[in-house]
Amino acid sequence: MSSSSSNGNSSSANVSQLFQAAHAEGVLSPQALQALTVVDLGAQIQAGLGISVDDVQASEVVLVTVMPDDSGSIQHAGHARTVCDGHNLVLDALLSSQQKDGILFHTRYLNGFVLNPFRPLEDVVRMHSKNYDPDKGTPLYDQAVVLLGTVLAKAQEFTRNGVSARTVTLLITDGADCHSQSSRPRDVAALVNDLRRAENHIVAGMGIDDGTTDFRKVFREMGIEDKWILTPGQSAQDIRKAFQVFSQSAVRVSQGAASFSRTALGGFGA
Repeated sequence: MSSSSSNGNSSSANVSQLFQAAHAEGVLSPQALQALTVVDLGAQIQAGLGISVDDVQASEVVLVTVMPDDSGSIQHAGHARTVCDGHNLVLDALLSSQQKDGILFHTRYLNGFVLNPFRPLEDVVRMHSKNYDPDKGTPLYDQAVVLLGTVLAKAQEFTRNGVSARTVTLLITDGADCHSQSSRPRDVAALVNDLRRAENHIVAGMGIDDGTTDFRKVFREMGIEDKWILTPGQSAQDIRKAFQVFSQSAVRVSQGAASFSRTALGGFGA
């Protein structure tokens, strides 16, 4: 990790420069830029950036990001072990990919804890009961902005250094937002729309059934397309199957630009 991660001011400046450059290049719309800068998110985003671009020996990279829900309702519903298994299943699927050396992985829990800043697959920390204790709230919109800002900043770092970057991101929740302080669905949607317009990003959502929330509506309002929304039931089998579907898409994304385009077009049904 770069030394700037220990310095709040310089990390904020670095991240801000990446966003200003993305805006100048037409990658970031004014709305998305405002969503990322209305609150100073520099230190939070810097915490996820991880490995230096200079330490990656590849002409193209795939950035895979997973945001597991660590709200108390996950524990209450008995899903903690299943979410850990699902995260690790995605990791195992990517480790079996022929392109695994060009994949970087990032895990940030829904309440902001960074388990894995972007790092090579062989260095990824698996989820287990010692590092995952879902007992918090659901700041879905706030943290989605931080997460997508991190993805965008990392991709921007690579492209500015002549390395092609494709990304696939999964947001996971088992309930509607109830703790966001600064962001709304439209802020997330501005970012998702910009990422989608750039044609090298996929943003997906998984809503684990809580009996009341219309997750398709929640994710649609956040700009996520229907074809990238998973709505598993409450059984461990359903949830694991949803993670498996995502992992298959992530592996396809890693197989080159043409495979990415087909996957992006077809969604989870590709």
